[in-house]
Amino acid sequence: MGQGSTGNVIAALVSFFIPGLGQLTQGRVLAALGFFVLSGFLWFFLLGWIGHVLATIDAAIWKPKIR
Repeated sequence: MGQGSTGNVIAALVSFFIPGLGQLTQGRVLAALGFFVLSGFLWFFLLGWIGHVLATIDAAIWKPKIR
């Protein structure tokens, strides 16, 4: 699964609605937790939408390392 693949598109879409969920579907647990916590923290300052956008972009452009 590479950049622009169907998996990344789905991950980006779900990350837009719930930050970190797209990273979780990609198997990146720490990144998922980080985006979820970051977005929750930013919502206290009414800037949570930034966390949603960053999580979406990260899920869309992520490319797994080839082993």
